[in-house]
Amino acid sequence: MQENKPLLIVGLGNPGIEYEHTRHNVGFMAIDSLVGEAEGWKKEKHALTCSKILDGHKIIFVKPQTFMNNSGLAVGELVNFYKIPLENIVVIHDDMDLKLGTVRQKVGGGSAGHNGIKSIDAVIGTDYRRIRIGIGHPRDFNINISPADWVLGKFTEAELKEITEIISKICFSNIV
Repeated sequence: MQENKPLLIVGLGNPGIEYEHTRHNVGFMAIDSLVGEAEGWKKEKHALTCSKILDGHKIIFVKPQTFMNNSGLAVGELVNFYKIPLENIVVIHDDMDLKLGTVRQKVGGGSAGHNGIKSIDAVIGTDYRRIRIGIGHPRDFNINISPADWVLGKFTEAELKEITEIISKICFSNIV
């Protein structure tokens, strides 16, 4: 991480109340957990952003407002505006190939079919850090549903409780 540049932490999701608590919005949920009470959010560059200084680092928390498939538009504009190097970018997103509640980190790699990641990769490249939060696959639950309907579906109460607990354990010290 370049110390003289802000850290951009992006949570992927879809804007709008109808998408709250859907599997695709775990990135937004993680950002809300990291930021705490909704204070200081502003609309800029096709996103909601909130800046804070934590442990001496300037952090810009981001929730793109472009819908998942166009996340790269918001991320690219913020990266260019703030001149943020790829090593200072963290994207938090859902991963259908991980069991519910599993958290994995990696730098770079493919999109694994995730349209939000595909969009970001197309705009800024692939060598940024990713925190993937498992939402499970419908086959894990013996459910016959399309992947698109699965990720846009809401968590059950039990799943929401589990995912909220996992998200609460993702803290700033794990990211920097």
